[in-house]
Amino acid sequence: MIERIYILESVDPVIFYGVNNSNMQLIKTLFPKLRIVARGNVMKVIGEEDESETFLKKIRELEKYCEEYNSLTEEVILDIVKGKTPVTVKQENLIIHGMNGKPITARTENQQLLVKTFDNNDLVFAIGPAGTGKTFIAIALAVRALKNKEVRKIILSRPAVEAGEKLGFLPGEMKDKLDPYLQPLYDALQDMIPPAKLKEYMENNVIQIAPLAYMRGRTLNDAVIILDEAQNTTTHQIKMFLTRLGTNAKMIITGDVTQIDLPPSATSGLVQALNILNGVPGIGKIEFNKKDIVRHKLVQRIVEAYDKFDKQRKKEREEKTITHKTDKE
Repeated sequence: MIERIYILESVDPVIFYGVNNSNMQLIKTLFPKLRIVARGNVMKVIGEEDESETFLKKIRELEKYCEEYNSLTEEVILDIVKGKTPVTVKQENLIIHGMNGKPITARTENQQLLVKTFDNNDLVFAIGPAGTGKTFIAIALAVRALKNKEVRKIILSRPAVEAGEKLGFLPGEMKDKLDPYLQPLYDALQDMIPPAKLKEYMENNVIQIAPLAYMRGRTLNDAVIILDEAQNTTTHQIKMFLTRLGTNAKMIITGDVTQIDLPPSATSGLVQALNILNGVPGIGKIEFNKKDIVRHKLVQRIVEAYDKFDKQRKKEREEKTITHKTDKE
């Protein structure tokens, strides 16, 4: 009789063990000759060497499946232990599997183009209206790169600019003050990474979420770096951010140039950067539009209504200017 230890390193034990440890109970029944004890992410197995080795081999396969699909069912456990290939439905344009095995896919033509552009460029601009999935797809690509060990960390940033409101002094420590601005990034990560694993990543700085002001002086290597809401950066801020790009790193800049919350006198760094960097090799640009909106169907109608309103206002201003010039003459 020998004792072996196995540590679950890449999955959330809660998902692996199942609801009320149902997966673990099934595994124990499939290996009746072994004594198996599981606590946290540590599994201890006692038994004959051959049987223990077979058990550990199957556990590695189960962990690999669980890591890829973020789920583990009794049917999958039975298939893998019996040496069968689990039945999986092939998803078109799949990026990764999110929580509970939900496939995260590039649903629109421009989302698919963003995936391809990211693969072929080290810096990508993803520009378009709210609800087109720019940030969500960008974070999914970053998580995929991390899971595939193409990078060692993910760095997410946003400028801390209020959307037309003055919130005053927020209570708490620095993290508490900044979290409201960064919440959309947390929301996306929680859809893709199990809670325990996400907590571990953040505690170990594998995933870093920081305001734009904290980027100065850093060189970001072996990472996917995402700047969200870039339309609210100043010209100095975005130049500072873009020059943080280090070796074996990729950067995605997302923004909506129709929702700039900067003071009227300030120039959007995103608008300026798009003009300056147009045509530079190694930099890709995807322009999303109303057809890419994947939120509630009303969002597309709202965006269309505002576009119509803005065009009408612009037309009225132009007509007013022409009339004013004619009167002067």
